[in-house]
Amino acid sequence: MFNIDTNIPPKRESLGRLLILGSGPAGYTAAIYAGRANLNPVLYCGMQTGGQLTTTTIVENFPGYPDGVDANQMMMDLQKQAQRFGADIRDGLITKADFSVHPFKLTTDRGVELEADSVIIATGASAKYLGLADEEKYKGEGVSACATCDGFFYRKKVVAVVGGGDTACEEASYLAGLCKKVYMIVRKPYLRASEIMKKRVENTENIEILYETNTLGLYGENGVEGAHVVYKKGEPDERKYDLPIDGFFLAIGHKPNTDIFRGQIELDEQGYIVTKGKTTATSVDGVFAAGDCADPHYQQAVVAAASGCMAALDAQHYLQTLEK
Repeated sequence: MFNIDTNIPPKRESLGRLLILGSGPAGYTAAIYAGRANLNPVLYCGMQTGGQLTTTTIVENFPGYPDGVDANQMMMDLQKQAQRFGADIRDGLITKADFSVHPFKLTTDRGVELEADSVIIATGASAKYLGLADEEKYKGEGVSACATCDGFFYRKKVVAVVGGGDTACEEASYLAGLCKKVYMIVRKPYLRASEIMKKRVENTENIEILYETNTLGLYGENGVEGAHVVYKKGEPDERKYDLPIDGFFLAIGHKPNTDIFRGQIELDEQGYIVTKGKTTATSVDGVFAAGDCADPHYQQAVVAAASGCMAALDAQHYLQTLEK
């Protein structure tokens, strides 16, 4: 038998100047700018290499791709570009952060303790799903959590939007300008949205609101062809039926991937990182936030990329002040 010494201290590594958390458009863009500024950035890819964008198929609204681009290919291109300028790209994610000390101390999922003078958080946000097995089955084949990203593919088709808040109303309104018909599947007997958004969807001719309706599943041979739904679930007048649709859009919100930073930096009520003014600076000097983890409003790849550039420039300026 081998005796295992459980008192062996964890491995420690000083990363030096800049650590970037997340490998979406924000993280990779930050790494590109930081690498070109000779900051020798180290980037940990996080839960999903390439970020949330890799859950879709073709990206048509990112500048520079007139014919669109495969989402995974675009993220691989961004990674290669960051590596070209010296970024150290690593698999793994951060599970613990201590911003009360400097250099900042962070711990990876493998138990390695890291130290860095500056940190850019670009951990993104995750779309909320209903939890149906069919959502995963048809992801990228009719199931989407971003109407702005994927609505174009459903021009003159019939789609459904799940949700009853402002986000769902906004998504339905956007899709109504593209699609032949938009159903809103709302589990409550009313919309939770603001009055102006309620009126907008109620007055849009090709939007039909299905109140007190829940989705049980999806069906289709070659992608989504319809949804199994139930009206007044569990009540005496419950009624199940199939709703023929071509696309199924989730609009029940996003959850920022910021739980490990709670108590370390300022977050808003939803968990999004609060930044100062028009900068990417957080409540802790030397810690910056970019992309969807700090953006409850736009949540678009091009906006995330732009904020990644900003974060790298803000971090560069901060590091220069440390040298004086």
